[in-house]
Amino acid sequence: MRDFIEIGVDDLRAWKSSGKEYVLLDVRQPPELALASVDGALTIPMTEVQARVAEIPADTPLVVMCHYGERSARVARFLVTEGFDEVYNLDGGIDAYASHLDPTVARY
Repeated sequence: MRDFIEIGVDDLRAWKSSGKEYVLLDVRQPPELALASVDGALTIPMTEVQARVAEIPADTPLVVMCHYGERSARVARFLVTEGFDEVYNLDGGIDAYASHLDPTVARY
């Protein structure tokens, strides 16, 4: 069975600088999003992903993110079972993103 791929913030940085097209899916809850967020991310709380799966583009690489990477891994696995082809889980989540990629994003 196919599975998602772990991607680190260094890989994501390389994607951003090369202009690679991808969708960043943030599956954290609204109170978490109020603390820290990434401009341009598609935000669908983990608890709503199954009901809102039609809103997620299936034809673009998808990087799923949560706080540290555990919830997003579960969502990434679900999306693979739903037929999404290119699904990545952001290792370290928004915490790693803020620490290593964009220090303007708050850490909590």
